[in-house]
Amino acid sequence: MSGKEQTVDWSVLPYEEGPLYIAKTEKGLCYVGSPGQTYQELSTWIQKRFPKAKLAENEEALSPYIQELQDYLKGTRQTFSFPADVKGTPFQEEIWAALKQIPYGTTCSYSDIAQIIERPTAVRAVGTAIGANPVLITVPCHRVIGKNGAITGYRGGTEMKHYLLQLEAISRK
Repeated sequence: MSGKEQTVDWSVLPYEEGPLYIAKTEKGLCYVGSPGQTYQELSTWIQKRFPKAKLAENEEALSPYIQELQDYLKGTRQTFSFPADVKGTPFQEEIWAALKQIPYGTTCSYSDIAQIIERPTAVRAVGTAIGANPVLITVPCHRVIGKNGAITGYRGGTEMKHYLLQLEAISRK
């Protein structure tokens, strides 16, 4: 890793349950926070993942990301065109790639994801990796539910998960 300082741009996406902090590197979207989260939580997360980075509020740089996320939240967009810059362990990155394969308006279980990655006994590890997803909504971890159909934990809160699943079900019709 180079020693050069990196800038991570951030802004706030208005959301009815509380603002969502979002951030991007020069490579793409790296963070979508939970509703009502504080700037300090964003800052702590960025320092852990990008230790040499400085945060810069930059609404203009985040504008295309905000627009696509707002369109999604209005039910007028089903996919995202912008790049992402997500860093995790190889296992986490494999799980996040699997999540991106879940079609809009559908759900699958944690054990389904474990089967997809050909590790059927890794259901708990799958759940942990899903919980570490840094870009809510765009890597659609909200589409993973319990095997029995239960709405399970979500970093954005189960209320938001419920909302996103209902949004996708309504928008698909």
